[in-house]
Amino acid sequence: MNGAEVYRAHCRSVLTMTEVPIATGPSGRTDTDRDTVVGIMAATSQYVLPNDLPVALLDCEEAFSLLSAEEKLYTHYLSRASFYGGLIVLFQTSPESPAIYILLNRLFRAQEPSVLHGVAQAQGMTNEDYQALLVYTAGFFANMGNYKSFGDTKFVPNVPKEKLEKLLRASEAFTKDPEGMEALWKMVEGGMYSLEPQEKQLGLGDHGISTYFSANCTLEDAELIQKFLDSKSLSAYNTRLFKTEDDGGRTKYEVRLASVSKEGSEDVSSDLSKLLGQFEFEGHEIQVTRGDYSPLLLRVRENLEKAKVYASNENQRKMLEEYGRSFQEGSIQAHKEGSKYWVQDKGPIVESYIGFIESYRDPFGSRGEFEGFVAVVNKLVSARFAQLVSAAERLVASLPWPSTYEKDTFLRPDFTSLDVVTFSGSGIPAGINIPNYDDIRQSVGFKNVSLGNVLSVGYATERDKLTFLSEEDKDVFIKCRGPSFEVQVGLHELLGHGSGKLFVQDEKGTFNFDKENIINPETGEQVRSWYKPGETWDSKFSTIASSYEECRAECVGLYLCVSEEVLRIFGHESQEAQDVLYVNWLNMVRAGLLGLEYYTPETGKWRQAHMQARFVILRVLLEAGENFVTVAQKTGSDGRPDAQVSLDRSKIMSVGRPAIQRFLQKLQVYKSTADVDRARDMYDGYSKVTEEEHKFLTLRDIVILRKEERKLFVQINTRITGDDVEVLRYDSSPSGLILSVLQRFYNDEEELEKDMLELSCADASFWDKQCSR
Repeated sequence: MNGAEVYRAHCRSVLTMTEVPIATGPSGRTDTDRDTVVGIMAATSQYVLPNDLPVALLDCEEAFSLLSAEEKLYTHYLSRASFYGGLIVLFQTSPESPAIYILLNRLFRAQEPSVLHGVAQAQGMTNEDYQALLVYTAGFFANMGNYKSFGDTKFVPNVPKEKLEKLLRASEAFTKDPEGMEALWKMVEGGMYSLEPQEKQLGLGDHGISTYFSANCTLEDAELIQKFLDSKSLSAYNTRLFKTEDDGGRTKYEVRLASVSKEGSEDVSSDLSKLLGQFEFEGHEIQVTRGDYSPLLLRVRENLEKAKVYASNENQRKMLEEYGRSFQEGSIQAHKEGSKYWVQDKGPIVESYIGFIESYRDPFGSRGEFEGFVAVVNKLVSARFAQLVSAAERLVASLPWPSTYEKDTFLRPDFTSLDVVTFSGSGIPAGINIPNYDDIRQSVGFKNVSLGNVLSVGYATERDKLTFLSEEDKDVFIKCRGPSFEVQVGLHELLGHGSGKLFVQDEKGTFNFDKENIINPETGEQVRSWYKPGETWDSKFSTIASSYEECRAECVGLYLCVSEEVLRIFGHESQEAQDVLYVNWLNMVRAGLLGLEYYTPETGKWRQAHMQARFVILRVLLEAGENFVTVAQKTGSDGRPDAQVSLDRSKIMSVGRPAIQRFLQKLQVYKSTADVDRARDMYDGYSKVTEEEHKFLTLRDIVILRKEERKLFVQINTRITGDDVEVLRYDSSPSGLILSVLQRFYNDEEELEKDMLELSCADASFWDKQCSR
């Protein structure tokens, strides 16, 4: 049976057993037969998207309509650049993703979803089958690949392969180009449906799939190349790594930079002039090349040039020039220069950022996924965040680490609430703190943004779908989840990611801290470790860096949300303030339980940085004792296994906050001093998921059994009509999402697909894939 048939069979098995009572055996796990079925259903349901997958429109039409003509054109061209760059994510996700994207595009472009439905029915597809195809396609487009952006788990079509193939052959797309469609199907049919153990999740080597590395790369290879890159002060953000063997069996590595320019081009910037070419390093041959994603980055650069005409100030113009140079030449240094201008562009009406940004999905934690966003400022909500910025220095001073572990000067950032017009990449967050370059954050500053229209539609939950809470807690949770999350996002981004100092020794041997006198509060001794020349936070902490930092930021939010001043800034006082505070802590504990979905027992690996962080916080609060937090298994009203989390609100200040205070100081001290060994021991310890402790493996089965899928977002398109920029709006449905993607590249779709196919085929051999063009 294929993946979809396996899933349906197990669903039927479980449904026949929902009235069987739960019996607990000596081990503490539930009755073997029942537990096996629940476990199987939990496992298989991870790999298909449900037909009732929630889809919401990311509405920004009103905010866009208030822009001037020049601002609309600026927004339009930045959106074009972002969407073209977002296609790079397909190549950063899985070997088959680019070809699947092209296949689905051609299928639905030739016949829109409503028309293709009739063809599907004529070929024997049920309405359920066709809905499953729409959901798969929408999910694929929203994630820019066949792995979930949140959790890095593969998903396969919940429709039999034979039925999909039959529809493809009966489609208008196949009639128009039978040879091309046949070739595409042969390229993807295996990878699209395969659920081999290594392909179930993103990972490195035997632990999963990653196209940041060729299939034969191991963790040891990644560590070796990181040492090489550090020795050259060359960032890994815009690179991929490919390993080959010559005829003599000698290993050779290619570090490939993303750029428009290819080998032999003359436009090598000064910071790259000595870094391209062949090197010997620790007995290995390493070649640094460029030209990755060249035709896609060309389109990005061209649209940035068009946007520059409508920039409102010199900072924006210089920012776009440097971004363009970065994408042309492959220079991260140029992107950093652009980011400096971006930080200095205070309070723009149209906010944007673009490039190789977040390293969550690189299994090693150093390479950035392409991301681009364009958004319009919400002035009303931004005024509240401005008050938080004004109070930031006082609040930072109250954080639980010595002042010597804080930046010498707090660089007041912009902090705005934005309505997203365009967000390209694998997923859309609720808030962002950028740039991720530590040297810029320490010396120039950073910006924080809260994405208001994402918050308003993305985190609304119906009461009957709210899991793992008591009925009493559900009432206050529904009422205060939105306001509490706004508080947490604000504190997390501004004072979490924006706080803390890294102890650094530069190339001249100069220290940015008083090495002789600063004491490590965890050891009581002089500071003995720091970041050496060429080392960065990402390169030093590598595989735990992203999750560790998210955990630190979340803890800052919990620690500071008890402040009456903070709650008052967000408009909460008296009982309402206490409820918002309580729900923020309760939400974190519940999120820690929900995080178990993103842990893979077979590999012992976490697949999502934020959810690992929240599980770690849950462990810390359980460890605090005094029944402050409890997690209990129970039988649900439907007779199936269930669970409930509880938090004693009367003990937040006496038990919870002191526990977070102690933990948060450790997180910061280890980060500041580059003490990766102690940090890893502590963080990996809290990240362990076992049955012996709180029966977390059984709880994981229950979490997956009762999970609610994350919403997909439908985005608008903009199009120039005469002298105006027109907004194209779509339904909040899988069909609406599909149409929005089909209409993104209306003026060069065939040439674009040809370029993408050539890129995909050029590297197919690195993952032992066959390619026919």
